[in-house]
Amino acid sequence: MSKPFSVNVSRFDPYKSYRFLVYFGTTTTPVAGVSKVTAMKRSSDVIEYKSGGDLIIRKGLGRTKYEPVTLERGVTQDTDFMDWANSAQVLDQGSPSASLANLRRELRITLLNEGGQPVHQYLVHRCWVSEFQALGDLDAGASAIAIEHIKIENEGWEHDPSVTEPKET
Repeated sequence: MSKPFSVNVSRFDPYKSYRFLVYFGTTTTPVAGVSKVTAMKRSSDVIEYKSGGDLIIRKGLGRTKYEPVTLERGVTQDTDFMDWANSAQVLDQGSPSASLANLRRELRITLLNEGGQPVHQYLVHRCWVSEFQALGDLDAGASAIAIEHIKIENEGWEHDPSVTEPKET
């Protein structure tokens, strides 16, 4: 006879990828209407070396690179994307009102569960806008919405351990 089927009660279903909020800096108000955030990815160089008479090639950890993150949303009256992207343009043109303080920002990406409660949060450090698309393709024959996006360079990200799955009561 086979053993009866058992259920792993400590298993959790994965979170859905369509429930999230994005924050610029330390603000408590999320950026309006963000509909897509590209993957947060990092990779490290591999350094190969041999030592002494050893025939085995060893592998060591090299420099770590963080890929840019792209935020996408429908065009609205909110100017957060444009204002941040313009801060780099104004700085590049040597404007006397330009300030490095407006160029780099911290970014927070918060993943929500089905109940809308924060369950994971990532902090993305020293971000700046390297690409801004103010308006996508316009097509009178389509029924799509107008999209804007920013590509954000960063100097690393980390998981914020202070945000965890809420306990059921």
